[in-house]
Amino acid sequence: MMPAFRLDIFCRIVDNFGDAGVCWRLARQLVEEYPVEVRLWIDQPSTLQKICSALKTDQEEQHVAGVTVLRWSVVFPDIDPASLPDVVVEGFGCRLPDNYLSAMASRQSPPVWINMEYLSAESWVCDCHGMASPQSSLPLTRHFFFPGFTPQTGGLFREATLIARRDAFREDTNAQQLFLKKLGIENRAECTLSLFCYNHAPVTSLFDMLARQQKKTVLCLVPEGVAGASVGAFLGQSPVAGNRRTEGALTVQVVPLVDQDDYDRLLWTCDLNFVRGEDSFLRAQWAARPFIWQIYPQDKEAHVPKLEAFCVRYFPEMPENLKERVRHVWDGWNGIGKKDANAMHALRDMISQDLPTLEEYGRKWEKALAEMEDFASSLFRFINSMR
Repeated sequence: MMPAFRLDIFCRIVDNFGDAGVCWRLARQLVEEYPVEVRLWIDQPSTLQKICSALKTDQEEQHVAGVTVLRWSVVFPDIDPASLPDVVVEGFGCRLPDNYLSAMASRQSPPVWINMEYLSAESWVCDCHGMASPQSSLPLTRHFFFPGFTPQTGGLFREATLIARRDAFREDTNAQQLFLKKLGIENRAECTLSLFCYNHAPVTSLFDMLARQQKKTVLCLVPEGVAGASVGAFLGQSPVAGNRRTEGALTVQVVPLVDQDDYDRLLWTCDLNFVRGEDSFLRAQWAARPFIWQIYPQDKEAHVPKLEAFCVRYFPEMPENLKERVRHVWDGWNGIGKKDANAMHALRDMISQDLPTLEEYGRKWEKALAEMEDFASSLFRFINSMR
């Protein structure tokens, strides 16, 4: 099939895996579901390689999962304007190379230029989505494209087969056992949770509470490299994949940092998922399992209104007493408000009694989100309207 258009995605790693994860998901979905040729320019292929094991970090250009991946070097190569793609996606305002912009501007019909923004539930996103931004220094126009939780945004990242794959996995006990064996897990507990958080999360307090509570045995699965100091202190040894320790009701086991598809399976497997940032936060919602979100921290607590905006959308239909408890847990996990043991007490109660209700709530929330057009479909439609 001839491609409808060629597209370049530019990704600069700012911190952690979020930038690489979101850009890689978009690139993969576009080539899998649409007649689009995609090149991904990324400045730190080593970060992407940790969640895409097929990638080789010593190559300047390679073909992985249908996507051409190129190293975005400090000195960007000269570009023949005739070789430019039809569409350029600038990941999270990463600023395109000057000579690339000049090549775009020299074309009689420049590429469609999209600035893919971060996910936010804030109301202003609806007003800014799709907004055109003519450039003062070059004859180019950049268009802002926001993922979001309403039809007035670009929607959410969701592959066409995601829900069907999730449901098939949950119904296949053998597939679940093989997956756990692949991670080095031999026995589950009464409650299995995954922990993906930033280093400043109160992990030590979490482990202490889980070990001391007597309601359920808990298996906590932590990807290698996450909260290394706290996990290592609990283990009494290096927090590398395969190491584990049990204290009281809690067993902590370090698992490998896996590719994106396997991370989805991890979320589908667990009874409760601690997630962070943007990518894992959204995948936890598609997993339709109870989750606790640690938002990416920003200077001057700029992240607090963003957390509040999502809570305003997510919590309204939840029973009042449960809403109060879960919100207390989320605030405590994010270091907002009272930073005392009460948040851990609320989390203890949540784990012991609320997970079935939260899972039912998560299924309803996921079904409502799935009624919206997904991000890649929305982007594809918008691009075609601009060409």
